[in-house]
Amino acid sequence: MRTLISTAFISLDGVVEAPGGEPGYRNSGWTFKDIEFVPEAFEIKGREQQEATAMLLGRTSYEAFSPVWPGMEEFAHYRTMPKYVVSTTLTDQDLVANWGRTTILRSLDEVAALKETEGGPIIVHGSATLNHGLSDAGLIDRYHLLVYPLLLGAGKRLFSTTDKDTQKLKLVEHEVYSNGLQKQVLGVVR
Repeated sequence: MRTLISTAFISLDGVVEAPGGEPGYRNSGWTFKDIEFVPEAFEIKGREQQEATAMLLGRTSYEAFSPVWPGMEEFAHYRTMPKYVVSTTLTDQDLVANWGRTTILRSLDEVAALKETEGGPIIVHGSATLNHGLSDAGLIDRYHLLVYPLLLGAGKRLFSTTDKDTQKLKLVEHEVYSNGLQKQVLGVVR
């Protein structure tokens, strides 16, 4: 079975929306505001590109990343990596042509079937709504979080608010950086 990894920039109060400056959000660009850049804190991002063998995105994140990431050198490894988009509305004509093979999945059952295939880890970037569904369905195996020492209040949260059984996590890797940023790698306990 393949490992499904959710990776996120997240505020201390759980917000993941608009970390890079996406328009329409009051605190947009919060990963760059008031937090000193410390390169070693982002080592995990390079490691994720090297370890992942596929990427899974929700429609909204696909539509945000696909026009930009194919041309960015820091995401060069993702160009050839197979990508999967969970959407009930996208069609093959909606997919960008310059970002490698992309397959549309129509349901979480199809994500579960993908996890059963041969291959290495699948990484999920952004995709707050998809993360809620994946978590509620018990499909996420690990979280890679860069936790920012910020309280943003409003915004999409990484974690679902569904009333469900407790889901235990095990801290696998942790580091705190001079700017207050925390790396937390958490495995889902089954």
